[in-house]
Amino acid sequence: MVADGGEAGRAVRVLFERVPLGVIVISPAGVLRWANGGALALVGRAADEIVGRPLTDLLHPDDRPLWELTHTDRLWDVDLGDGFEIVVGGTLLRAIHTPGHAPGAVCFHAPELGCVFTGDTLFQGGPGATGRSFSDEDQIKESIRSRLFALGDDTVVHTGHGDDTTIGAERAGLDG
Repeated sequence: MVADGGEAGRAVRVLFERVPLGVIVISPAGVLRWANGGALALVGRAADEIVGRPLTDLLHPDDRPLWELTHTDRLWDVDLGDGFEIVVGGTLLRAIHTPGHAPGAVCFHAPELGCVFTGDTLFQGGPGATGRSFSDEDQIKESIRSRLFALGDDTVVHTGHGDDTTIGAERAGLDG
């Protein structure tokens, strides 16, 4: 299960209490939280309590200004740079740095599954959200063209909000 952190935290906690499963929740600030071995990632300190051990915070360094808005007492644990790989539920996920929604925004490509998880970078119908501070519409379009469109047209896009799409459908829409 991969979920956007905006509203997912409570639902994931309830679900995890009933069924132990692999979960990644990416917070609006781009923080990836996970536990080695357990493949569980949740947003918020309550997640540490659920799994009974501290989780590892991964963040692209370009998102440091966003991190520091809410975490004044510490830095994240591991840099989530372009090409960073993590295995969740036996599936390799590779980080693709796609600045635009945020300076350190990343998408996760699962080559074995033929899909990419784009969060707020790419939605069905075009680029994702850029109406916030630290976001940039021209940069997100460049990230989509140079980084995501390098994936095959048949690659399924699991967006952070709304319906799934494909790279080919979005290429036709953005460059069409």
